[in-house]
Amino acid sequence: MPAGDGPLVPPLLEFRNVSVFNGGRQVLDSLSFTIDEGEHLAILGPNGAGKSSLIKAITREFYPVLDGRKVIFRIHGNDVWDVFELRSAFGIVSNDLQQAFAREITGREVVLSGFFSSVGLFNREIPEEMERRADEILAFLGIGHISTKRMTEMSSGEARRFLIGRALVHDPRTLILDEPTNSLDLHALHAFRQTLRKIAQSGKGIILVTHNLPDIIPEISRVILMKDGRFVHDGRKEDLLTDGHIGDLFEVPVHVRKAGGYYYAMEE
Repeated sequence: MPAGDGPLVPPLLEFRNVSVFNGGRQVLDSLSFTIDEGEHLAILGPNGAGKSSLIKAITREFYPVLDGRKVIFRIHGNDVWDVFELRSAFGIVSNDLQQAFAREITGREVVLSGFFSSVGLFNREIPEEMERRADEILAFLGIGHISTKRMTEMSSGEARRFLIGRALVHDPRTLILDEPTNSLDLHALHAFRQTLRKIAQSGKGIILVTHNLPDIIPEISRVILMKDGRFVHDGRKEDLLTDGHIGDLFEVPVHVRKAGGYYYAMEE
């Protein structure tokens, strides 16, 4: 190491030759990639590409198979990690989580439940420091004025923002979002994008998993194209969000245009 250089920081995520089977079917096929701390990245692919399975591999719901090749499966250079390490590394928002929270609990309770990794509070006594942290998050996301609404009374967009708040309570270094704009109308979509941009600009990393090209906010600079459980391309957004690459990925001829920092695909 050259004089004056600090210690090498391991990447946030490092996968090499990661393959996963679920129910006897291969859902991830020899994935290799590295994601650095604070990076803004989108994983784009059609439904069934294996994107949600990749998130489950990151959270250790799925484990890679060992097939004789060297398999690397690390977070911050560690081959073994637990749920407490994951809390500080990642905040995760998914459609499965939103379905789990479709019940008679308030938005504020949703945010506070993140401290306990629970669905609701179950009459827990909440320490003052947790209340203060929740207030900070509600203010940051601009949702304090609706925090007494119950999740069953909220729009999909409102509920999604409280789940983001829940994911932020442990101040994770990176936020992972799985198909975050499903079921959002135009107004909710705009509000969600503004929220996501604010989080990215605050210094947190973003891993956005989606099949919608316009979900990719301007702050995201790197894109991985995923299909049939494999990564087919990994590189700069400007190089990959093109007519040819997107047309091949979704198997339809398209014209990709850029407007206001966002990309849109239209069928030819």
